[in-house]
Amino acid sequence: MLGFLGAARKGDHQLARQYLDTPLNEKAAEQLAAQLYAVLDARMPARLAQVSDAAEGSRTNPLSLDQERVATIAVGDVQLGIVLERLELARLGPIWLFSSSTLDGIPAAYEQLLEERSTASLPRFLTDTRIQGVRVFQWLAVLLGFWLLYLAIGMVNRLLTPVARVVSRRVLKDSGFLASNALPTPARLLLVSIAGRWLLSSLPLSLLVPQVFTNLTVLLTIVAVAWLLMRCVEEVEAYLLRRIPSSNSAATSLLRLARRVVDALVIFAALLATLRHFGVDPTPALAGLGVGGIAIALAAQKTLENVIAGASLIFDQAVRVGDVLRMGDVMGTVDHIGLRSTRIRTLDRTVVSVPNSQIANASLETLSARDKFWFHPIVALRYETSPDQLQTVIAGIRRLLEQHSSVSRESVRVRFFRLGTFSFDVEAFAYVFASDWTQFLEIQEQLLFNVTDIVSRAGTAIAYPSQTMYVANSSSPLIPPGAMPTR
Repeated sequence: MLGFLGAARKGDHQLARQYLDTPLNEKAAEQLAAQLYAVLDARMPARLAQVSDAAEGSRTNPLSLDQERVATIAVGDVQLGIVLERLELARLGPIWLFSSSTLDGIPAAYEQLLEERSTASLPRFLTDTRIQGVRVFQWLAVLLGFWLLYLAIGMVNRLLTPVARVVSRRVLKDSGFLASNALPTPARLLLVSIAGRWLLSSLPLSLLVPQVFTNLTVLLTIVAVAWLLMRCVEEVEAYLLRRIPSSNSAATSLLRLARRVVDALVIFAALLATLRHFGVDPTPALAGLGVGGIAIALAAQKTLENVIAGASLIFDQAVRVGDVLRMGDVMGTVDHIGLRSTRIRTLDRTVVSVPNSQIANASLETLSARDKFWFHPIVALRYETSPDQLQTVIAGIRRLLEQHSSVSRESVRVRFFRLGTFSFDVEAFAYVFASDWTQFLEIQEQLLFNVTDIVSRAGTAIAYPSQTMYVANSSSPLIPPGAMPTR
């Protein structure tokens, strides 16, 4: 197909006739080649890139493996199938030629084409002057048509924008999407491309013109769709950012990273579609990219692990900025959650940077997440405390805790539970309601003051570590001479 069209467009009919399966003599075959080119140039669909370039053909029809129907064209009342046929030639071997059945219908189709052209009235300059074998008026008509389409769509955009602005404010509320343009630039380009394809298929143009502009419209469609998808992703990102607190920098970073990844995927898909349209098989390139991607993934395994762990921490909200937590030997306040690591400010006011993968796999104790604080002192009373004094202390502490407004009454437990080494040990158990650790320390301080007051009013005291040593008389045979009895 390309060989014949190229030769005929240059006027080399002697070469063009060699693509025909015809028994005619050279002069008649050259005339038939010129007529075939005129018919194909005027009515052939601009789908030459879809014609199979395999030596054996596309084999879409298993009943006729040696024939390939590339198009069906209509010229007036004549319906003509363009069929290529594979023949075995002694000098060239198997070769594809225009079939004799197709060539038989060319003279009638050519006559119909001449009748249609005779009715057209255009200036001689436009009909006689050619660029690349195509009349000038066809190039001008297509260029002017595309420009008028873009202007018309621009006018439609101006008419629809006020309506779109009202709908955007009522439906999307705080979103600015479609507020400035009902048809954004990529949408207008897409409509121009679609309308241009319809225009090219409707007008009787030379084959080269729709072939060139069809390729341009395909590229324009790919670019417009990719651009429109990226605009939609941008609007989704802006919508989500408005609903994420400004303090949540980790979620913001993750959202921006996700947008960049989606944009890269859209651009990559657009490149693949472009290569596929022009008949380039992207499979080897994809295989190479796959191998390279595996190598990069293995090299950046730890980084990717931390990024994925950071995303899981953000979505699961296991750790938040401002949380006080303990992880192993590290205890402090979460200062920042990034994609790779999390920064924790310790009680010494230093900053510890912990990889997210370690946090995701570690056992975390979030101290700031507790709803109540544990009040659990052990009151050690001296051994000289009498049973009545001990019971008075226990009853006083129990009454203190049950009557305090910040103590959960159901959790109060006060018991004499152990004979210690140097004291009677009384356990006080209760949960205290407090907004944070500082408030709990204030409540605990008040309670401890009241406990010491209860112990003092009971006539006893807090025990302190002591030890009593008994030494026998020096006359005892168990005591060596010179030892002094002490207590």
